[in-house]
Amino acid sequence: MSEIADGLRRGRCVPCEGGIAPLDPEQIRPLVAGLPGWQVVAGLLSRTFTFTNYYETMAFVNAVAWLSHREDHHPDLAVGYRECRVGYITHAIGGLSNNDFICAAKVDSLFDL
Repeated sequence: MSEIADGLRRGRCVPCEGGIAPLDPEQIRPLVAGLPGWQVVAGLLSRTFTFTNYYETMAFVNAVAWLSHREDHHPDLAVGYRECRVGYITHAIGGLSNNDFICAAKVDSLFDL
């Protein structure tokens, strides 16, 4: 686990109702580098997780839902039989915020269980 990922996992999301600027590419670059498997495409921070069966996929989806409720920051999920794509963006600011990276690191922790 990288120092960046470790720090993000210990963080907590801060309510965001807009009024702040999204992270710029120089701020995003090291955060993405600290979260292997995640990428930013068209402004969305995303990663696809693969599982052995549908039950594991749905257990992961439910764990992500619990985590999202706890952090009050919710991803877009695309769910298939053996995979789930998790995508984060802070809609209120039209871009990425620290909240997106905090949640991504916490989702990685779920996958590592």
